[in-house]
Amino acid sequence: MNDSARERPVLLVLDVVDGGRDDPAYEDKLNELTAGVLRAAADSGFLVDRVAAGSLPAGDRADRVTSADALIVMGGEDVDPALYGGDVDDPRVGQTFPAADRAQVDLIRAAVAAGRPVVGICRGMQIVNVALGGTLVPHLEGDAHVNPGSVADCMVDHDITVEPDSAMARVFGATQLTVRSAHHQAVDRLGPELRVTARAEDGTIEALEHVSAPLWCVQWHPEDVGAQGTVLTDLLTLAHDAIDRTGSPRPQGASVSG
Repeated sequence: MNDSARERPVLLVLDVVDGGRDDPAYEDKLNELTAGVLRAAADSGFLVDRVAAGSLPAGDRADRVTSADALIVMGGEDVDPALYGGDVDDPRVGQTFPAADRAQVDLIRAAVAAGRPVVGICRGMQIVNVALGGTLVPHLEGDAHVNPGSVADCMVDHDITVEPDSAMARVFGATQLTVRSAHHQAVDRLGPELRVTARAEDGTIEALEHVSAPLWCVQWHPEDVGAQGTVLTDLLTLAHDAIDRTGSPRPQGASVSG
């Protein structure tokens, strides 16, 4: 790696898996969303390290976090109910990847313990809450948060309200937003030291922050091509600012791979 690349902060972009999904169209959609994050991260000055949790050996997880300056946890399949005391036989729960879920939990906990900034998007917010001791609503009835039609048209636009005293309200510059969602699960009981910072009109939790760690999560998809506003860039700005305040403990010679 050259000197200029080493000077850029490293963003670990954490997907669930890199194959094995039941629906190829869904995999294509997830890759499209991840591509949006990769572009935004590069434009924001990050060096990107993309990894699928399901492909990361347990022995490599601590090093991967150590080599990164920040972590962003992407969307994907339902979270394994066994991780939060849910009903593993609930027929409303879709495909899960339990081993990948456990890898993500390890990485999230390691990042928080190390003081690395963490951003979660959609399912990313859900697994962050589970990793930090919370639970999930296994299924939301109705179509307020997802279009039950084709994967290509799964997004739903709806309004949310952001808590005015939150870091998100400050960086967004607004407390009322129209966002794009595509999810049928949601955060239920919060993990300790997490706070709700946004809700939808039906009360669904739409954003979380940590009370002391640099961690911000949203339930919607700011990386979707049809999303309004600058939320994704704003979240990356929060991560950048946290790195700038603390300085990066990552060794300058740390290797980065995709």
